[in-house]
Amino acid sequence: MAETLGSMKRSHYCGEIRETDIDSGAVLMGWAQRRRDLGGVIFIDLRDRTGLAQIVIDAKYVDEEDFIKAERIRSEYVIAVEGVIEKRDPETVNPLLETGTVELRARKLKILAEAKTPPFAIEEKSGVREELRLKHRYLDLRRPDLLQNLKLRQQMTQAVRDFLIREQFLEVETPVLTKSTPEGARDYLVPSRVFKGSFYALPQSPQIYKQLLMVGGVDRYFQVARCFRDEDLRADRQPEFTQVDLEMSFVDEEDVQALLEALFADIFQNVLGQHIPLPMRRMTWQEAMDKYGVDKPDLRFGMEIVELTDIAASCSFEVFRKVAQSGGVVRAINAKGYGDLTRTEIEFLTEKAVSYGGKGMAWIAIRENGELYSVLTKYFKEAELVEMIQRLGGEPGDFIIFSADQLEAARTILGNLRLDLADLKHLRKKDAFAFVLVTDFPLLEWDLEAGRYVAMHHPFTMPKEEDMLLLEKEPLKVRAKAYDVVLNGVELGSGSIRIHQRELQKRMFKLLGFSETSAQERFGFMLDAFQYGAPPHGGFAFGLDRLMMLATGADSIRDVIAFPKMRDGSCAMSQSPSRVSRSQLKELDLLSGLKDYVHVEPEKPVVSEADVDYVAALARLELNDEEKEELTRNLRDIIAFADKLNELDVTGLDPMAHVMPIENVFRPDLLMPSDDRERILKVAPAQKDGCYFVPKAVE
Repeated sequence: MAETLGSMKRSHYCGEIRETDIDSGAVLMGWAQRRRDLGGVIFIDLRDRTGLAQIVIDAKYVDEEDFIKAERIRSEYVIAVEGVIEKRDPETVNPLLETGTVELRARKLKILAEAKTPPFAIEEKSGVREELRLKHRYLDLRRPDLLQNLKLRQQMTQAVRDFLIREQFLEVETPVLTKSTPEGARDYLVPSRVFKGSFYALPQSPQIYKQLLMVGGVDRYFQVARCFRDEDLRADRQPEFTQVDLEMSFVDEEDVQALLEALFADIFQNVLGQHIPLPMRRMTWQEAMDKYGVDKPDLRFGMEIVELTDIAASCSFEVFRKVAQSGGVVRAINAKGYGDLTRTEIEFLTEKAVSYGGKGMAWIAIRENGELYSVLTKYFKEAELVEMIQRLGGEPGDFIIFSADQLEAARTILGNLRLDLADLKHLRKKDAFAFVLVTDFPLLEWDLEAGRYVAMHHPFTMPKEEDMLLLEKEPLKVRAKAYDVVLNGVELGSGSIRIHQRELQKRMFKLLGFSETSAQERFGFMLDAFQYGAPPHGGFAFGLDRLMMLATGADSIRDVIAFPKMRDGSCAMSQSPSRVSRSQLKELDLLSGLKDYVHVEPEKPVVSEADVDYVAALARLELNDEEKEELTRNLRDIIAFADKLNELDVTGLDPMAHVMPIENVFRPDLLMPSDDRERILKVAPAQKDGCYFVPKAVE
């Protein structure tokens, strides 16, 4: 039977007792990690959020009742132990634990809560299926590595706050229930009970509000904000996430970027003990795409993409020549020291190239003696091969991969193969950190599906002054005052200098396909604010979850969030999202409120398996699974019909109005006497529990 704490008060955390505490009385509380019974002496490893402490329960030092309780303790029982801290015997010292030289000799024991056997071991790197861990997340959180991630997250959040407050930023909360301004990812919508048929949206970011704070004169704002996006998930994405959001007035790009460099250097130094060299490397979006095939390059290793189109345009290899002459590109990467790749590894890379959209993979291996090993050698003149290899910096022991395709395809293929090659040689070390600031993004891109321009970052990004004249003439050539911070090939966050002039913002909305009416309807309050004097301003936002994932070396942001969603956006623990009751929907009046939008099918009545079994028992029927499904459908239809009848207004209606008048009917046929019950059922092959089993022919 579980006990209460009573007068016991915890004096120490389990992982904090040391030799300096020897001979001191102590009360420890926590979970039993493991128990060892040596007959008359029981050892328990007691765990709390700080670590482990060894408890010794000796029958000579505790009363009989407490020793009997100790014999009942199993894994994950919650206990409180009062005793004296002693030095361990030399043969029992555990050098792997900070508490490994001391132990608590028990004098008094309480079992505060019993526990079922957990579905998995509560230990580091348990190798348990993620679905099972997330279903029992409250148990998963007891694992030391996951608990350490939460501690580190708190330290990192505090470091961000401390730095920004020193830099005169003001922490301001912005609304969570806001206006839907769909542009980019889908919004999560929240129906209003007061305003029927109207909806709030959960914020994808505090973008508009932080700009309005600048209009309001706040000057420097930050927030550790909860954000929500209804988009497809992946390892570094969740439907709800935490974003460090900041905005500054009277700044240009360099001002914001310098602050970001100092911020990340401060976080890594003070939280992780890692020195980040400043200034960070910078490269334009164009350079990143040309050299690495992506706008978030991983700079922990080399293997830059090299342009070969000019050589290929006049080469003797017809495949390369045709691509180069028809507007495509020929590019390659030199994997230094990869000349010893096995046939299996080359086939693996070829399959990868095809999965990225390639027709295959052309390659040349340079043997240690300088010999070129490839089927390509018979299609090129020797001088052409020498020129290409010289441009690629090829040396004995290298492995060169080519791509001849349209520009976007070549970028995708080589950009991804570069990462695959790095993984083959384990070059992407999790304890190495390579920052880069990517700048000068295109302002717009063309959305083929929507048939219009869309903002590469968001609609409030300021164009470069020198490109302003191209805004209506050649929009795709306009560069934005936008910048990303990239770490180890992961986009930590994005920022930009914002549009602060009403007329320029209206031009931008028009370019994006918004009519004046729709722009006013969606963003009117922001355009109105710009009429009252908005300062030049810019900012940045980065994902705290992503930063934590990289800092801890986790494979997924789910390992650095207390209660994450699964890959499909559901919560295995709470079983959300879930259906709600009809009364809740009725209170929101969704059905009538939505009539102007869409026809909504009424909710099907809930019929449980227990309901079906009860009806079958009343009718003395034993049903198979197929018959149960049919009965379930029939019961739903009956209940739905009854609900419809119940909705009718019968005020003032005669209760007997629905009863048909009774008339005698003379039947032309002759009535035959009914067969008796025994005669009908005599062919039944068996009886069971009062039910008759009859041939299907009777059906």
